Amino acid sequence: MATITSITLHSSTSSLHPNFHSSLLTFSPKHTHDHSSFRVAVRSVSSTRQRMLSHTVPRGLSIRSAATKPAKSPAEEDWKIKREYLLQKKVRSVDVKEALRLQKENNFVILDVRPEAEFKEAHPPGAINVQIYRLIKEWTAWDIARRAAFAFFGIFSGTEENPEFIQSVESKIDKNAKIIVACSAGGTMKPTQNLPEGQQSRSLIAAYLLVLNGYTNVFHLEGGLYEWSKEELPITSEE
Repeated sequence: MATITSITLHSSTSSLHPNFHSSLLTFSPKHTHDHSSFRVAVRSVSSTRQRMLSHTVPRGLSIRSAATKPAKSPAEEDWKIKREYLLQKKVRSVDVKEALRLQKENNFVILDVRPEAEFKEAHPPGAINVQIYRLIKEWTAWDIARRAAFAFFGIFSGTEENPEFIQSVESKIDKNAKIIVACSAGGTMKPTQNLPEGQQSRSLIAAYLLVLNGYTNVFHLEGGLYEWSKEELPITSEE
């Protein structure tokens, strides 16, 4: 019988079981005259207890334990592609105070992509509004089904991507203009431990559409208009 006499475990933590540390198992065979098998012992280390788990496996079988990463959703994969394109096109984020300075001193345009009602309630002076999402307007069978889906979750004003977004921007802002795209939360392209691809937002999606359609001086408002208001920077309303 060949029996494992040593096991080496390194500090790799499973995302499914955060208290379980795992790695490739290493062992030394010890020959006896009993059964023709390996007996594998794996130690699971937790903050509260230690326990031994035993499994019998066929001779020559290699065992590897690795952390399992959850598969990305289609939306996450889509955002990853958009983020990479924004970085490739050198779209830069600016904080709210720098955005205000650039608007005043360098003729930057603040493009507010929130819904029209939110824009009218409060926005930076001089900002231009073109909503990237709009209320669902049509009444086809598909649109009725979408409305029903939103209503199921208690949302009675479902939105859809504005198909006239780029056309509306082009009618108001020259393609050579320097644009700072803003929305409520802002999102970020900066990676974090929990969000390695950053956090998408309406303004980042709008920035992606702008550079995709030939705008070359596109910036993004970090922290969004929430941060703008928090810093008590100038705002105006149309009500």
